[in-house]
Amino acid sequence: QVQLVESGGGLVQAGGSLRLSCAASGLTFSSYTMGWFRQAPGKERETLATIIWSGRNTYTADSVKGRFTISRDTAKNTMYLQMNSLKPEDTAVYYCAAATPGKRYEYWGQGTQVTVSS
Repeated sequence: QVQLVESGGGLVQAGGSLRLSCAASGLTFSSYTMGWFRQAPGKERETLATIIWSGRNTYTADSVKGRFTISRDTAKNTMYLQMNSLKPEDTAVYYCAAATPGKRYEYWGQGTQVTVSS
C-alpha cells in the first residue's frame, strides 16, 4: 500500500523559511515522478515543483522560482521542499504526490498547512 506523509508545515512570519518533507512508503521512490502542489482556499490547485524519476531533471513554477527548491533523498525515500522568503500569499495546504512516469499523479499525501503571517 502506497502512503505519502507530509510534514513540516506550520505558522511562519513573512520572510521566514520552512522545509516540508514527504515520506513515501510502498513504492520505489526512484521509479516515480514526484511533485509538490498547493491549494489555497477558493483557488485552483497549483503545481509548485516536480522531480522526475531519475532525479536528473526538476521543474519549478515561476511563482516560486528562486524561493522554493525541490530535492529528494532516495535512501530515505523522502522528498523535500525548501521554502525561503515566504510571503503571505504562500499560505495554503501543501501536498506531495507521486506518478508513474508519463501518467497522472495517482498517489497523494494528506496535506500540511502552511500559514505565513504578514
